[in-house]
Amino acid sequence: MFQQNQDIFSILSEAISECIIIIDNDQKIVSTNSSTNKVFGYTSAELIGKSLEKLIPKKYHKIQKVLFKKFVKKGEKRQISDSIELYGLRKNGAIFPTEIGLNPFTVYGKTYNMVLLIDITERKENEKNLLIKSEALQSAANGIVITDALQFDNPIIYCNSAFIRLTGYSESEIINKNCRFLQTDDRDQESIEQIRLAIKEGKSCKTILRNYKKDGTLFWNDLSVTPIKNNEGVVTHFIGIQNDITKRMYAEQELKHWASIFDESLNEIFIFDKVSLKFLNANRGAQKNIGYTLEELKELTPFDIKPEIIESDFRALIAPLIHKDKEKIEFEAIHQRKDGTTYPVEVHLQLSSSEDHELLVAIILDITERKNYTEKLENTVEKRTQQLKIALTKEKELNELKTKFLSLVSHEFKTPLSGILTSTILLEKYKLTEQQEKRDKHLNIITSKVHYLNNILNDFLSIERLELGKVTYKFTDFNLSKVVNEVVYNANMLLKGGQKINISPNSDEFNLHQDERILELILSNLIYNSIKYSPENTDINLEVSECEKNLILRVIDYGIGIPINDQKHIFNRYFRAENVLNNHGTGIGLNIIKAHLENLGGTINFKSEENNGSTFTVELPKIIEK
Repeated sequence: MFQQNQDIFSILSEAISECIIIIDNDQKIVSTNSSTNKVFGYTSAELIGKSLEKLIPKKYHKIQKVLFKKFVKKGEKRQISDSIELYGLRKNGAIFPTEIGLNPFTVYGKTYNMVLLIDITERKENEKNLLIKSEALQSAANGIVITDALQFDNPIIYCNSAFIRLTGYSESEIINKNCRFLQTDDRDQESIEQIRLAIKEGKSCKTILRNYKKDGTLFWNDLSVTPIKNNEGVVTHFIGIQNDITKRMYAEQELKHWASIFDESLNEIFIFDKVSLKFLNANRGAQKNIGYTLEELKELTPFDIKPEIIESDFRALIAPLIHKDKEKIEFEAIHQRKDGTTYPVEVHLQLSSSEDHELLVAIILDITERKNYTEKLENTVEKRTQQLKIALTKEKELNELKTKFLSLVSHEFKTPLSGILTSTILLEKYKLTEQQEKRDKHLNIITSKVHYLNNILNDFLSIERLELGKVTYKFTDFNLSKVVNEVVYNANMLLKGGQKINISPNSDEFNLHQDERILELILSNLIYNSIKYSPENTDINLEVSECEKNLILRVIDYGIGIPINDQKHIFNRYFRAENVLNNHGTGIGLNIIKAHLENLGGTINFKSEENNGSTFTVELPKIIEK
């Protein structure tokens, strides 16, 4: 029977994976199974009869003896390493953690102890790894949560310290809640639907969403969700790793804001490399004004768009920036667009650093309008200066005219007044009847002189009315011959000896709707001047013709003519040519008829040669619209 029991024990001990060591009360090894031999590296022959201490590190011998004595004293089956860590010693000297149980039994009246020993190296390693992982989770800077996918509403079952710090909630306020509590009422987010779909389908997802801390503070959450599956492929948990990217989001928003300012600026902004000088970037304002795309600009340099500057000059220009002698330089230049057109610019250039790379930034102002304004201002100043010069010249001329006018009036009035006074005195001497002829002579002189003065005053009044715009024209229908005959009849009384007025025979062919009085004034003035400035025994011709709707009158004489230097002033008020200064006249007749003709839509011009006569041509509409 004993042999049979021993055989059964041997079979069982070999079938068990734990180490079985049979020892007596003196801790001598009686028997070992193959698992013991395998774990410790000994054969059974090397262990039987040896002390159990052979399998225990020396530093644990003392405590092992104490524990064994307590065990023997109690005589109960129990595990002796519940509170104390025990270690085994392999044949090769390696120490490993163990879990030991002692079971006493008696055979033939003798007590033995069965030592059940388990190598827990792998368990300890796993525990260590789990501890490390747990510590890692707790120490992680990112917030980590684990949810139970098998429970209703996928509640949170774990959160690390970082998640608690991130949200401001306590662990008790977090556990068993769905993660959606962090969005409060801000549910209208595309990322939430993205997370919901991923969880529904048991897939991973990564997204950014807006979450809110316990105190209501918004934070941007870069969330990564990963499903955990069991051996059957069923999703049992989700791990959520949360990263607070609020600062990054605000920084990105600020960068976008500055990028928007950069891109939307109406000024041109160019960025180029300080060594190669190749353009690296340009805002939309620059691309629009210069006409190149960004890709095209990246093949160009600043001096490629500045036709007036070569590379060596440009490098010399920016040298103070490169050597950091100056923080900024400003200059004006000409830019050439892609289509070949150019425009003036003001360049503000400075050095900037991007990571370890130094760049040059150019802010370009299109100063076309400023240049145009400056040029316009200069032109205006020049024009105003010219106008001022002209005004000063005119004022000087006016002062000279005033002086001349006063002298002229003094002379023109003094002569006839002297004649009137002389004739009046002589009239007193001719009191006899037979002296009537002499009285009539002086009365005629007085009458003539008064008429002369009256005509001068009428001319002055005409000038005033023309200047004030108070001239009223009276338009009637009449035949030209009526005016011509009246003018010639009156002029015949003024003819010098041998002078004769010749009239075109076709004057009666023209019917006019004009101001008859003004036409008579014009013809009278021209014919009277021809009589005055022509010598005796010469002809004065009045020719009449038409051109389309206009009447053309020419008064031709063979008198003293007008000096070439005076011709440009002949229609100026009070002007009198140098060769007629000794003749009576006010110098306002031609000025008056020119003003009337302009008011009536007509013109007057002349040709004259000194000592060979003059031809004055008047062109006047035959019909003024009623």
